[in-house]
Amino acid sequence: MIKDGSHFFCCNGCQGVFNLLSNEGFESFYDKTSNTKLTPPSKIYEDSSTFDTESFKDAFIKVNVDGFNEVSLIIEGIHCSACVWLNEKALHRMDGVIEANINFTNNKATIVWAGNVVKLSSIIEMIRSIGYNAFAYDASIQEAHANKERKSYYLKMAVAIFASMNIMWIAVAQYAGYFSGITQDVKTILNIAEGVLATPVLFYSGWVFFRGAYYGLKTKVVNMDLLVATGALLTYIYSIFITVAEHGEAYFDSVSMIITFVLIGKFLEVLSKKNAADTLDVIGKHIPSEVNLVINGAIVACKLDNVKVGDRVVVASGEKVLLDGEIISGEGSFDESNLTGESEPIYKSVGDTIISGTTSIDADVHFIASKDFKHSTLSNLVTLLESAINKKPKIQQMANRLSEHFSSAILAFSFLTFFVWWILGNDFELSFMIGISVIVIACPCALALATPVATLVGLSLGASKGILFKEAAQLETMAKVDTLVLDKTGTITIGKPEVVNVHIYGEFDKVLLHSLTKLSKHPVASGIYKYLIEENEDLKEIIYDEFSQVPASGIKAKYGDIEVLGGNLKLLEQNGISIDFTTDNTVFYYVVNKKIVAIYELSDKIKDGALELVKELNSRNIKTVMLTGDNEHIAKKVAQQVGITDFLYEQTPENKAEYIDSLHEQKRVVVMVGDGVNDILALSSADIGIVMGSGSDIAVEIGDVVLLNNSLKSLQDAFKISRTTYGLIKQNLFISLAYNAITIPLAMAGYVIPLVAAISMSVSSLLVVGNSMRIRYKWKQN
Repeated sequence: MIKDGSHFFCCNGCQGVFNLLSNEGFESFYDKTSNTKLTPPSKIYEDSSTFDTESFKDAFIKVNVDGFNEVSLIIEGIHCSACVWLNEKALHRMDGVIEANINFTNNKATIVWAGNVVKLSSIIEMIRSIGYNAFAYDASIQEAHANKERKSYYLKMAVAIFASMNIMWIAVAQYAGYFSGITQDVKTILNIAEGVLATPVLFYSGWVFFRGAYYGLKTKVVNMDLLVATGALLTYIYSIFITVAEHGEAYFDSVSMIITFVLIGKFLEVLSKKNAADTLDVIGKHIPSEVNLVINGAIVACKLDNVKVGDRVVVASGEKVLLDGEIISGEGSFDESNLTGESEPIYKSVGDTIISGTTSIDADVHFIASKDFKHSTLSNLVTLLESAINKKPKIQQMANRLSEHFSSAILAFSFLTFFVWWILGNDFELSFMIGISVIVIACPCALALATPVATLVGLSLGASKGILFKEAAQLETMAKVDTLVLDKTGTITIGKPEVVNVHIYGEFDKVLLHSLTKLSKHPVASGIYKYLIEENEDLKEIIYDEFSQVPASGIKAKYGDIEVLGGNLKLLEQNGISIDFTTDNTVFYYVVNKKIVAIYELSDKIKDGALELVKELNSRNIKTVMLTGDNEHIAKKVAQQVGITDFLYEQTPENKAEYIDSLHEQKRVVVMVGDGVNDILALSSADIGIVMGSGSDIAVEIGDVVLLNNSLKSLQDAFKISRTTYGLIKQNLFISLAYNAITIPLAMAGYVIPLVAAISMSVSSLLVVGNSMRIRYKWKQN
């Protein structure tokens, strides 16, 4: 019952569709059903209530920073941009759904919803009600479904190709008879034979297009499937009429060829998208489910998710490291190429940090886990890579808006073409076939593929070079950058300054300084700590009663009645201490109870590639600025070494963020590169925040792009990849628009037959995909 206010539904999905149609003003849809009793979908799916179980929540659902539930699903049945639009539209209309992003290249949906408003099972029912299915994203399950999809394509194509080849043999006989003469009886028999062969091609191999067209029309969406299904079905019906009437030319060969060529084109798109996506999966592929732990002196296998911080993990030669930690026994070389793109093995021994995602080449080591798997580098990178392609660039959003109305316009053009040709005195057959050609030759898919395939290839290329873009949209933004802001320590310089000179002004307990510098992760403090260890390996440690870090200044602590300070001149000024000391090196002042007892001079090396990076950016009119908390002498020295003319010194975190904001007021597009806690305000203020992989956890979390190998060459590559990707996206859009702008008028003018139109339609999509693959070879030239 609909009109009297009482609503009864056969399932939650139908209720969701009713709400969607009502909100869109399509209540009249139900008038057509009259009093027909509705029944639930006949296709049998797994019980949707399993999506609400605690076991499913623990395995696949996470709570984001805003407190909403988030899940990754694979939407089964998506094969064009209209499918994506339809699912996103339906999901966004559901109460409680905050966000729904579906990526066309891998059919992965990221859905965010309020658990107290709507259940995940209701969301699944909604997806099923509009003709699709959803299941939790899992690498092994996804691969099984992908294989199933490919097998289905293989079978459909086998039927289509077999039937089409036999139809073409029959067509050869017809064409021969056209020139040498053929009786109508023989012609009818040949038409019947072609019709019999074309029927399974249309209704079995081409069923995917009818299905997509049906669900599109059901929700008032005109999609590519409707164009293919309409063109093929109308040609099929017309050919049947010609065969029965025994007059005119039948076009069963065109019916089979339309379906066959479009189906082959779609399958090649699937393979191309899969090949591009496989590179993104290289880091997380084939993650073992167990690791070996040392428990009570024995080596015991343990489930990866059960390992806790502090557990002793064993890694043998040839094994992948699955957890982060510090080596306590053993030594050897590790392959970090999957993470950093660095081909040379890295030698590590006791005390060195070991990173999850790397592979032991010849090392048998024991290490203490510093993070559980869910918070490990490997897990975080896999999660980021999986979600990277869900955020659509603005240029893709524009393409999607164009393709939304494209199919409707093509149908209108087709009918207009038919009537114009007919009204102008041409026979029905000619007018009809020209109208069909307009439908078949138009290709919204090329327009829809222009951006996502190119961004996918760009992201995968970045991952292989140790460059992690957290969102595909950042490729477009970075390509438009006109200002690069660089932190000094750890970005332009190696970030591990070494003590080059020491000035002692009084006696002091080195244990206090040793313990103080160990508490800080700042490179200068680490340099002092390393120097003290090398000078005296037997230094003990104490625990301070109070300890605090002063951003961009230093560290402050208290032990009993002893107050100590360690940092730069700004820290001294904040505490009312003055000194006249000048040097070109970085300075660490050590103060005990308001008295300077030691001054350490440190020097940091410039990173390889810094000078080349600045020259490259200057040649492209990208302004380069250095911001640092160090004094003027040090800042000027580093800036001159790398060729930077614009630099600001003694900058606090707030100062850095304010400078970024001032650049935005000048309408500049800004990239900020840093690695420390003192950079997080500036990183979050910039259009793109790029973080060195060795940076602090919070900086890596906030950054938009992570350079896993800490190399400025990677930063240079990131600019090249983004420019190349964005350039090819624009080329793809041009190819798509130019193709349609040229071929559609030709078809309307009667110069294209349906068979050629079907081939052209597939070729245009493949041309866009093939052009996207050029990123791997073209980026080096940029």
